[in-house]
Amino acid sequence: MKKTLKIGGLVWVLLTVFQYANAQNESQLYAETKQINQFFHRFNGEEDASGNRLYDGRDKDHRTKALREKYIPFLFDAKNPDLTKSLRNELMNTVTNESNPQFLEFKNQDWFAEVWTEFLYQGKTINVILYLNIEEENDGSKWVISDVYSSDFESQFYPDTSQMDMPPFLHPMSHELDFMNLRKIFKAPKYVEYYTNKEYKPNYLTLFLQAMKTGNLRFKTVENVKFHFFQIKGWYFEVTNFNRGGYNRGWLMSNLVKVPTKERQAFEDIIRHKN
Repeated sequence: MKKTLKIGGLVWVLLTVFQYANAQNESQLYAETKQINQFFHRFNGEEDASGNRLYDGRDKDHRTKALREKYIPFLFDAKNPDLTKSLRNELMNTVTNESNPQFLEFKNQDWFAEVWTEFLYQGKTINVILYLNIEEENDGSKWVISDVYSSDFESQFYPDTSQMDMPPFLHPMSHELDFMNLRKIFKAPKYVEYYTNKEYKPNYLTLFLQAMKTGNLRFKTVENVKFHFFQIKGWYFEVTNFNRGGYNRGWLMSNLVKVPTKERQAFEDIIRHKN
């Protein structure tokens, strides 16, 4: 009889532990922002605690200030000390302001993806960053490659000129020679970009496309993805996927900066390696 009671007690303990573990796993699953679309829904207050969509005109909690104030604090990377409580609260107060609430929109142009990839380029593996934007087409939308950056592309331009016999300079009277002195430029193609106008900047996207077309560049894999948002006026934030234990995981804000409108383009150019 005592042995039966001991076994029964052990079974009860195991069941309790199992139920607690299941409840905890389920809570973590609901807490995780598993997809970038879900990040949009939670930021906007378009999803309930069980992950069900809320719709305008049907669900009373759709986009309410109370629901957004409940969800938005969980959309930050809690392990990043730079995301201070005051900074997080300031963003939340900005977007939930009842007189002028702000929401994220999928088709808005003021966000883009940064995709870290590996390619095989002239026999060696290189890293290439692809920047993709949403573009509307007919009644829908699509992702398009808007920019490309690779240190291997960058290194092909503006090499050190200290080894040149003479500084790169095309004499202002060259027209009197029918520009025959162009010959010296094209004998040293390594330095040819030094003869372009001062506004010239290498177009890595064109170089990327040409390398793909000629077969010199072959895709291997995607290594990492992040998203950059400028949709909230006066703010920038980055969204990264965190694959880790606990409740604070999935797609979360990993960087948050106040960016005045007049500085927005310069800030974006830094991200896109255009500076």
